[in-house]
Order: sequence, then structure tokens, then C-alpha cells
Amino acid sequence: MGSEGTPSTVTTVHVTGFKKFHGVSDNPTETIVNNLTDYMKKKGLPKGLVLGSCNILETAGQGALDTLYKTLQSVVSSKDAESSTSNKIIWVHLGVNSGATRFAIEKQAVNEATFRCEDEMGWKPQKVPIIPSDGPISQIRITSLPVEDITKALAKKGYDVMTSDDAGRFVCNYVYYHSLRFAEQNRTKSLFVHVPLFVTVNEETQMQFVASLLEVLSSIC
Repeated sequence: MGSEGTPSTVTTVHVTGFKKFHGVSDNPTETIVNNLTDYMKKKGLPKGLVLGSCNILETAGQGALDTLYKTLQSVVSSKDAESSTSNKIIWVHLGVNSGATRFAIEKQAVNEATFRCEDEMGWKPQKVPIIPSDGPISQIRITSLPVEDITKALAKKGYDVMTSDDAGRFVCNYVYYHSLRFAEQNRTKSLFVHVPLFVTVNEETQMQFVASLLEVLSSIC
């Protein structure tokens, strides 16, 4: 009943952005994520793709984790309740690189917290392992998503985008590392994308980029 034309595999993408932080009073990712649901309703979602939760995280190591893990866990619990192997879950985390001129698809995160400035809760760790039980600060976690293919597909659509293997050592890397670890443990997928400031790449272009990213994820994954 009502199954005609329904894709056999459904990919649900959950998106996070960040609030302001030192040196960035207006974080573009907060605007993008807050407007994404309405934007995609108007544009139309790709076939087989569901836009799940859209949450804004504190730009703070520990401050971000509470919201992050509540969201991660609630989605996994929901997935278990559905017990469907045909449903895929992808986490897309958006962060700003204020010095960037183009988009960056991040391949990996490192088990190191070395904050260049205090986060929004006043924490400034130096060479601290994010998850001590994972081992030394040189430990790396790599996304299971095909980063190079995603980058090429977005470049073909006309975006100035690159693949990156360095997400920094600030809160972006901190959140990505936790998310990659959780994804591995719960058979989901995680991806971090750095975007420029709106003064560098305007809001409409960035909204279009994220919409295109969702389209690419639905086709590749």
C-alpha cells in the first residue's frame, strides 16, 4: 500500500552547525542549518533522501557534546526501533573556516585537542587526547564516506571545493572525532564540511552548496 515508486533504500541526513565563537560573531553555519529545512522544502529533496534533525552546537568542546550525543543517540535508538537495514544514516557537520575562500570536505579527525583560543566555555586544552582510551594524540579516525568522489561531484556542479585531511585542532575537529567514533560503533556515517564566511561566499551560494551536497550524498551513498 503506497509503496509504488518508493526507493528501496532511504538515506536520512542529520545536520549540525555551530554558534558564534571568538573572532566569528556571526557563524554562517548557524544560519545555514536554521534555514535548511525550509530551503529544502522549497527546492525539493532528492529521491530517497530524508532531511532529519538540524541542530546548532555550542562552539565549545564539552558544551557541544551534550547536544551532539543526545541527537546521535536518539537517532540510533529510532533506527533500532525501525530495525530496517535499508535505511542509512549520515551525519553532516558544518563548521566555518574564517580564513577559507572555498569549501572543504574533511577526510579525517585527529585525537588531539589543541585550541588556539578559549572555546565558548573558557576551555583551552593543549595537546590533550580527545578520547584518552583511543590512544595517543596522533590517532586518526577517517570517514567511511568517499570524500574524493563527493568533492569531484560538487566540483562538477561548479563549486570551488577541495578535499582536506586537516580539520584543525579546535572544536570542529573535536566534534568530528567524537562523531566518527560514534558512527563506527553504530554503523552510521559521518562527514565534516568547512565553509567560508558569508563575506567570502554569499549566503545563497552556501545554501545551494549544502543542497547540492545532500543531492550528492543521496546519489553516492
